[in-house]
Parts: sequence; structure tokens; C-alpha cells
Amino acid sequence: MIRNCIFSFILISVFISCSSDSNDDQETYTPVEISLDIPKLFSDKLIAPVIPSTNPTTQEGVALGKKLFFDTILSNDNSISCASCHDPAKSFTDNLQFSEGVNNSLGTRNSMPLFNLAWNFDERFAWDGKEFGLESQAFEPVTNHLEMNSDWKEVANKLKNHFEYPTLFKQAFGDVEIDSTLVVKALAQFERTLISGNSKFDRFLNNEVQLTPEEQNGFNVFMEESKGDCFHCHGSENNPLWTDNQFHNNGLDETFTDLGLGAISGDPNDNGKFRTPSLRNLAFTAPYMHDGRFATLDEVIDHYSEGLKNSATIDPLMKKVAQGGVGLTDQDKADLKAFLLTLTDTEFVNNPNFQK
Repeated sequence: MIRNCIFSFILISVFISCSSDSNDDQETYTPVEISLDIPKLFSDKLIAPVIPSTNPTTQEGVALGKKLFFDTILSNDNSISCASCHDPAKSFTDNLQFSEGVNNSLGTRNSMPLFNLAWNFDERFAWDGKEFGLESQAFEPVTNHLEMNSDWKEVANKLKNHFEYPTLFKQAFGDVEIDSTLVVKALAQFERTLISGNSKFDRFLNNEVQLTPEEQNGFNVFMEESKGDCFHCHGSENNPLWTDNQFHNNGLDETFTDLGLGAISGDPNDNGKFRTPSLRNLAFTAPYMHDGRFATLDEVIDHYSEGLKNSATIDPLMKKVAQGGVGLTDQDKADLKAFLLTLTDTEFVNNPNFQK
């Protein structure tokens, strides 16, 4: 009888010990929420970004998103990463007219730079607005045959069998199965941290530096409707994003081989419309336009000065299309370029938080 009691006690003790060990193994990890590092100028002039409650920004999520952004594991043959087309040193673009995918495939668009995405309140991404929401914009490039040419199930399996990723996903999102939704959530968290807000013009607005006479005149050209008339689409000193994040036909073509927004909306009135890119960091992001047709900033300025082409969907803001453009003098062109280069944020492209 005593022997049976002792044996039962031992069994109970072993059970309790095993249960305790099991609970230790399943200990939950609570990610540490963090705030975006928002420049004062942005806080003063823009409303705060709206962070989805389903994807709060955390230290663990950002770290995971950064690792995934630079990892070739998302591509079919492990040859390219997000950073292949979005290089931090180039303001997260690639300086190619058309971005290259796996197997030397060539896309049909210029890679858009990535920064200040948290303030795209319209929530439409890519040149043509085909991607809605930062949490979902990374889905398509992974499976696009001209980009990563992968399969999300295969990607998930590679991540599950990786020596490091299962732990990182568990720390960022809890004890849930790795899938495409978690991957793009992590990427979105990292991309929200890509904030550019320390150019010379930002420092000028903060009364830290002065503009040269040429830069000041260039800003005046930018703002005057009788001259550059650039501010309607690209904002002003009151919009540090330097884009309206809307879609415009800016007079590139009379007919369209790429319909842009029209191909997404199905509305012929949207044909030839593309999202306005930010003017920040132009020194790093050549070539320009959705198809990279302009190799230099001078060519871009010449286009608006004397190269506008009329079409059925030309934006009403291109008010001087009948004259071919706004007709800037050589001096005004040079000064406008000087102003645009004051929007260069060298600190951003050298930020170690955004490097591999």
C-alpha cells in the first residue's frame, strides 16, 4: 500500500514537472511597441500617420521586416531581395530605367523610391495605384514573374524551415503559423520607419540655414503660377511630403502604351495617369518618370518648360499645354534645379537603421 502511494506520488510529480516544462516552452513573448521617429516639421504641418490596430509598430516587427527586406529568400531562385530594386543608398530605388527581376527579366516601370509612406493617406501604392494599403502592397511583387517570380506557399515553407525566422516571427507576432500575411505585415512595419525629413530646405524652414539667392529664386519659380506652377501636384513649404500622392497625366504622351491608373480603374478618363512622385531626394533617384525616360533632372525641367504633349486625359493643371509648356528662361531652369536639390536628404540615405 505504501509502495503504491509512493509510486503514485512519483507519477504526479513527473506530470507536474512535465507540465511546468511545457508551459515554459510555450511562454508568450510580448512585442515592444515603438513610435515612429517623426520630424518636428512633419508634426507641425501634417496629421499623424494612422497605424493599423492589426499591425502596431514594434521593435520585433520592424527588425523582422528589415531582415526580410534585404533577404533574397523571398525570390524564386534566392537571387534578389526587395532591396535589389529599392537600394537605401539610392533613396530606395535602383537607378535603372526598368527594374530587373529573377532570371534577368525586365519590368516595364521605373522603381519608385520608398520613404514617408506612412503619410500616403490615399493608401494606393505603385505608379498606377494597383496596390491598396501598405500591408498588402508587397504581395504582388513576390509572385510577379517579372520580379521575384515566387510562390507564397514556397516562401512560407522556406521561412518555416529556416534556422532563424521561426523564432523571429514568434517574437514579432506570437505563436502563429508563418504565412504571407505576416511577411507583408513585417515589411510594412519596417517601411513605415523610412522617414526622410532632414534636407537643406527642411533646415531652412526650421531657421537653421539660409538658401542661396539662386535656390530662393528657384523656389519662387516653383511656386508661381506664371512660371513653374509646380506646387499644385508637388506641394509647397506647407507639405513636406512634396507630393499630393494623387494621379495625374502630366503631358508625357499623346497616346498611351501604358494606361497607368486607367488599366486599374477601367475608366478611360484615367488613361495615362500616374501617381505623383515625391520631389525629395531627386539627387539619388534618376532616371525619372514611371518609365524612366528622363535620365537627368534637366530633362524633366525641359519637359515641363517646352515638352508637354496634349491628349484626351491631360490634367487641367497642365494649363500651358497648348504652348508646349511653361516656357522657363535658362536662368529660371537653373535656379529651379538648384531649389529641387535642396530637398536632398543625405542623412536619410546614410541612416544605419535603414542599411542591411
